[in-house]
Amino acid sequence: MTTTQNNRPDGTQGTGGPTGRVAPIDDPDTGPAASAGEAAATAAAIDEAGGAGPLPAEAGQVSEKEARQVAEAARESAWDRPSFGKELFLGRFRLDLINPWPRSDPDDVTRAEEFLGALGAYLDSEVDGAAIEREAYIPDEVFHGLARLGAFGMKIDRKYGGLGLSNLHYCRALMRASSISPAIGALLSAHQSIGVPQPLKMFGTPEQKQRFLPRLAAGEVSAFLLTEPDVGSDPARLATTAEPTPDGKGYRLNGVKLWATNGTVATLLVVMARVPATEGRRGGITAFVVEGDSEGITVERRNAFVGLRGLENSLTRFHDVFVPAENVIGGEGKGLKIALTTLNTGRLSLPATCVGAGKWSLNVAREWAADRVQWGRPVGEHEAVAKKLAFIAATTYGMESTLDLCCLLADDDRNDIRIEAALVKLYASEMAWKIADELIQIRGGRGYETADSLAARGERPAAVEQILRDLRINRIFEGSTEIMHLLIAREAVDAHLSVAGDIIDPDASLGRKAKAGARAGLFYAKWLPTLAVGKGQTPRAYAEFGPLAGHLRHVERTSRKLARSTFYAMSRWQGKMERKQAFLGRVVDIGAELFAMSAVCVRAYAERDTRPENVELADLFCRQARLRIEELFTGLWSNTDSLDVAAAKRILAGRYAAVEEGVSTPPADAPWVARWTPGPSTAEDVRRRIPPAH
Repeated sequence: MTTTQNNRPDGTQGTGGPTGRVAPIDDPDTGPAASAGEAAATAAAIDEAGGAGPLPAEAGQVSEKEARQVAEAARESAWDRPSFGKELFLGRFRLDLINPWPRSDPDDVTRAEEFLGALGAYLDSEVDGAAIEREAYIPDEVFHGLARLGAFGMKIDRKYGGLGLSNLHYCRALMRASSISPAIGALLSAHQSIGVPQPLKMFGTPEQKQRFLPRLAAGEVSAFLLTEPDVGSDPARLATTAEPTPDGKGYRLNGVKLWATNGTVATLLVVMARVPATEGRRGGITAFVVEGDSEGITVERRNAFVGLRGLENSLTRFHDVFVPAENVIGGEGKGLKIALTTLNTGRLSLPATCVGAGKWSLNVAREWAADRVQWGRPVGEHEAVAKKLAFIAATTYGMESTLDLCCLLADDDRNDIRIEAALVKLYASEMAWKIADELIQIRGGRGYETADSLAARGERPAAVEQILRDLRINRIFEGSTEIMHLLIAREAVDAHLSVAGDIIDPDASLGRKAKAGARAGLFYAKWLPTLAVGKGQTPRAYAEFGPLAGHLRHVERTSRKLARSTFYAMSRWQGKMERKQAFLGRVVDIGAELFAMSAVCVRAYAERDTRPENVELADLFCRQARLRIEELFTGLWSNTDSLDVAAAKRILAGRYAAVEEGVSTPPADAPWVARWTPGPSTAEDVRRRIPPAH
């Protein structure tokens, strides 16, 4: 459970907004930045009221402007490879970037299928997912079995002892594992997608790779530690420090990290900490590989959640932990950029579990709706249930198509998939949740009942309520839905900001504004005319796609409409657009639907001879998506957003507190965010170490 983009579901802070700034919901007339003094006063008031504890001087209380600058500096700014998603938001439907459907290397496919077969056989015969859910514990022997298969090294290169799987087959393995136990899927995903292997693969030195990757491929577990008790989407306030030692041989880590998936079992950690800037030293947020059993590390808690009950997730304290200088990844001050770049492909693991959940849900819904008879007919033949079945089937095909396309593009280094990966994470996490909710409704009372309770009276133990609980976190971790909206919106308008950003930047000088005006004039003189007409208005365009051609024409037309709407909004709100989070969220959701429509059409066309029924599914999905898009476009300009923001201010001020009367509320004798102070731990160490296999 990483919060590189945030674990907060409220969406009030994060990397995003069309100016690349952290955009908390605030009074749009107060301007884009508060002073450091105001921010410090606010923080002091929060502390006095029982909020977060003090930050070390190195982190300090930062202003909104400073927080934005840290977030913006962590972005990848270059676009040196093509991106279908980026072009789509600009109103350019580059179908050639995804059609024909990409293919995997045949040799890689053969090796991967052998592994997937062995993994599936092991999971089905040796792993009891119900017991993991019941006992909130993945047994030691499961760790050993997965290690024997090589599952901890799926993404690690073969020369370091790993399997070297493609992103596509790695995600299929996660999907398979999660269908037995979502906790196992989370274990393997956090270990490889955001743990030590991926940052080292992308930024590690040859010596670091040789030292650490063979250990991880053999079965040691890794974790990623960024989030802190009071730091999620606002990394400028990161409080964990890494003080260089006087002899220059390393650093001393001090701080507390929250919500580290695998943190209780990991023997190797990626830790983000702040190196103080001094004369001749850049400093800044830096990524370290840390030995999990180093002196001074205490795992103070294993956190428990509503779902993913087998998850090994920790609260971890560092007190004067020595880390050798050679364990810095990528150099001082590069930590956030490494984290964000790692997530470009790392985010693909989460939608893999969502696709698996969709497939599982479709199986349960189909068999139950065909077997259960009410009012003289199978319930699946009643229109109210039939619509839910159609949504589950079409959406599962849509999620899988979009994920497979992203994986195949990621496996080809010629593509930049930062927008596409973010879109599929956002889309799959939202849609899988809706699928699970509809499945519970189809199952009725049995959907709300536990698998053990069903089995106790002799019924099939379909753990429908569990899948709802397990899926809920996907809308929060690895970037909450609200933060993903802002992150994608920032990337989607990057072309505009690169030419016109200084025009709306209140800190830009008159000279910079003048130069930006000239650049913008040249750019928009060429770009705006392309939004007026396009291939989607030609009746026979994309005719080779047969019954799906009309949907592709719709995507082309709608992408231009979306680009026009975005441009109009930027012209209307300018610098204040960063605060129009609801508007930006709808823009991104439209783009996600268009991306998914493109993926299903191209995939179904490629499969038309081997799976002709998928053309029907693609058509169904596109028809449903077009209705959702129509509703989103309506919401761009017809909404209660400003009223809602104004009402929220009054709610926060307590104006409507009387509405809360008449119930017992949580006790107010503890802070919402627990205080912590630097120093040695006073808690029992609850780390878990997997004994060697016999």
